[in-house]
Amino acid sequence: PFIIGIAGSVSVGKSTTARILHALLQRWPSSPKVDLVTTDGFLLPNAELEKRGLMEKKGFPESYDRAALLKFLAAIKAGEPNIRVPTYSHLVYDVVKGDEIVVDRPNILIVEGLNILQPGELPKTGNPISFASDYIDFSVYIDAEEPHLRQWYVERFLRLRETAFRDPSSFFHRFSKLNIEEAKELAVSIWEQINLPNLVENILPTRGRADLILKKGLDHTIDQVALRKL
Repeated sequence: PFIIGIAGSVSVGKSTTARILHALLQRWPSSPKVDLVTTDGFLLPNAELEKRGLMEKKGFPESYDRAALLKFLAAIKAGEPNIRVPTYSHLVYDVVKGDEIVVDRPNILIVEGLNILQPGELPKTGNPISFASDYIDFSVYIDAEEPHLRQWYVERFLRLRETAFRDPSSFFHRFSKLNIEEAKELAVSIWEQINLPNLVENILPTRGRADLILKKGLDHTIDQVALRKL
């Protein structure tokens, strides 16, 4: 199977890009079997993040079960059938225990996630280790200027405050009671304390490893396309 990785910051539009690509590839004349998986399902459960003191670093490389992600990608490449992948709920902000999707020998697999191109730490012993990026045949990085990303994050937070956050089962239900100024202030604080450091320290440094960089303008149109010479 051919694996496509889609990386980029929070709020840049990775999920939308992945869904569009998924739909377009399925329309090829050869009718390939195309599956889409997000790395969110490989986040450690909240209980484990709390235990390790990582709840404030959710989305950072250390908050993922990287061994499980590597095992999944290796199984895909080996052509194993009916591989089960845990699912993640953005409503409850956690991996859903007992809820899985099944990936069964796709021709093309799209894997979308913040740190899918992250190389990780190399062992000082020189022993060979695998990274998720080793299994990716073609990688796409969705790029945008930081002020745009910040604005999009705040706008999304305000939309969710009016919609999903109003659901009593939502992890963020308490935020639905904030007035608009309080909500904006909180969104900016979350961006500056969590998402921006993750972008600067972990996500942006992987941009140069991508085969294709799509840079978006403020209105979400693609302003620049950079394709690595093949």
